[in-house]
Amino acid sequence: MTEEIAHVVALEGDSVILESQIKSTCSGCSQVDSCANGQVAKALPSKKLTFKVKRNEIDVKVGDCVVLGITEGDMLLSAAQVYLMPLLGLLTFSAIGQWLVEINVLEHELIALAVGVLGGYLGYRLAKYRQSYSKKARALQPKILRVLPHH
Repeated sequence: MTEEIAHVVALEGDSVILESQIKSTCSGCSQVDSCANGQVAKALPSKKLTFKVKRNEIDVKVGDCVVLGITEGDMLLSAAQVYLMPLLGLLTFSAIGQWLVEINVLEHELIALAVGVLGGYLGYRLAKYRQSYSKKARALQPKILRVLPHH
């Protein structure tokens, strides 16, 4: 289970509005002081992400710190879909477009290139649809696991 800490900023009916700090990947590396990306990450102000989750059986109040969780398997499957479906669409349609050029169905390789781009776009749309409307989409919604004690 992947966990993240968030703050409760509001309660709305059966939902909880949370705010979380967006973490830069350039803060924990040993090269952070000599790397340009690390310097940019230090210079820019940290950003906050605000989002809404369904309230569960855990009682929360405004101002609480909570731990959110998403199962790693669902997150990895989602990442694979988002990255691989457009890539597979691009490669498959590009191969089909090139084959159509070789057998003289298409006149120019730019048309084959356009067919490949169309495949990448269709892969993107399929991934977006699967992320939004599949049964697994509900599994990607973070759940409140526990409330952290106040210091």
